[in-house]
Amino acid sequence: MPSDGTTAEFHARISTHILDTVTGDPARDVYVRLERRDADGWRTIAEGRTDDDGRLRYQVPVRDWQAGGYRLLFYVEPYLGKECFFPEITVAFHVHDPERHYHVPLLLSRYGYTTYRGS
Repeated sequence: MPSDGTTAEFHARISTHILDTVTGDPARDVYVRLERRDADGWRTIAEGRTDDDGRLRYQVPVRDWQAGGYRLLFYVEPYLGKECFFPEITVAFHVHDPERHYHVPLLLSRYGYTTYRGS
């Protein structure tokens, strides 16, 4: 078993973290879906909810983790409430080296967001 706690058939090379920039607290229990682009369009390869620290580390099957286009869909309206301006946020990115770890954090408020390539 790899040292990150995954089994041999899974990679854990993608993670996210959502921080509420208004409260300074992690955004807990936010649903986030990971999709990969292939010849037929976008396909869900993993999904989950952020933990108490606002973090989510995906268990992606080895066959689905390769170089190419990916996107994270953050469904933030249940967390932020009906008055939020962005009910869902899509962050598209490229994986160039599937052996590297990709961390895509989201800094979130009711009326805006920021993201970047983390480590």
